[in-house]
Amino acid sequence: MRICSFLPSATEIVYGLGLEDSLYGVTYECDHPAPARNKPVVVHSIFENASFSSSEVDRTISERMSEGKGIYDIDQEVLNAAEPDLLLTQELCEE
Repeated sequence: MRICSFLPSATEIVYGLGLEDSLYGVTYECDHPAPARNKPVVVHSIFENASFSSSEVDRTISERMSEGKGIYDIDQEVLNAAEPDLLLTQELCEE
């Protein structure tokens, strides 16, 4: 089975179950256990490696939400290469 984890906590569970060899993609936030940092990154935050003021963050989120976009981007090329059988994710709360 090929797994991609879109949640740091799910990545930890995958490792805890001894399934790390089946893990083919993670989010930019997956840093525990340490070997997770070596997995391909499928999910990136639009704020990753950037410094925004509070007002810029608010404006950016508002604009993206009005466009039907979220604050995370999926690297489709990395996801396609992973060919996952299972995606571990969750729906984000609107409020």
